[in-house]
Amino acid sequence: MATVLYLDELSKKYGSLQAVDRLSLQVEAGSIYGLLGPNGSGKTTTLGMVLDVVRPSGGSFLWFGHSISRESKQRVGALLETPNFYPYLTAKRNLEVVADTKQADHKQINKMLDMVGLGTRSHTTFKGFSLGMKQRLALAAAMLNDPEVLVLDEPTNGLDPQGIAEVRDLIMRIAAQGKTIILASHLLDEVEKVCSHVAVLQAGKLKANGPVGNILSAHDQLIISAEELAPVLQLLERLPYIMQFAQEKDYIILTLDQGYSSTDLNRDMFAQGIVLSQLLVRRKSLEAQFLEITQKEA
Repeated sequence: MATVLYLDELSKKYGSLQAVDRLSLQVEAGSIYGLLGPNGSGKTTTLGMVLDVVRPSGGSFLWFGHSISRESKQRVGALLETPNFYPYLTAKRNLEVVADTKQADHKQINKMLDMVGLGTRSHTTFKGFSLGMKQRLALAAAMLNDPEVLVLDEPTNGLDPQGIAEVRDLIMRIAAQGKTIILASHLLDEVEKVCSHVAVLQAGKLKANGPVGNILSAHDQLIISAEELAPVLQLLERLPYIMQFAQEKDYIILTLDQGYSSTDLNRDMFAQGIVLSQLLVRRKSLEAQFLEITQKEA
């Protein structure tokens, strides 16, 4: 699969503040890639650098295998800040202004308004829109030149639950068209429900990255004990559905692959003559897993 965006030790420093610290990652075509982290983690600064709005202090990045250029910018749509349109112009007239700026075809305007669910509100002035409607109009504006990649910074920030659901559904529909989406968010739930891949950032540093199912899966943990742990550890090495395990004093903590349960483990242990003296299931929340990731040493 082609690499859309490649970051190689990208850094940004503001005086003594290291906003982004040697960040390296790559975004594959067709993915919904989330940059997840609390406020101040470097998400917006990273997006600003790759969109040529903020000058990096070090490192480099490539769009579609090349340095950023006018051509590559035409292939990327972006929503970085709060929607900013002329308040007394209608939705359609605002998009006409954007289309002229982007040199985009005006024939795309009605199509984009329909796509974001504003086709029937095209003649409503921007000041009469709810925050969710404003955000959807901003997404329509970002899509006017039919970009291959859509970059979104906190697209559901400040929205009520209905607005969040609407924007989330819209992002999924845009992605279903084959677009690549890069999305920055501080919301665990949003990233887990929308993104295919995630990079977890804290204080400008990359803490973890990969498929969402591997990084942010709220898998249950099992705690097991036996009279002798050596044969248990040997069997865990061979079982294909064991994601990870670690010995802690006189017990073992492990995580199973999706679709497997403690029953499968107990059965396979017993088949090898191992009787477990303890088998506990510990529910692990998504928040707990995120805290574990961000509290790791850099």
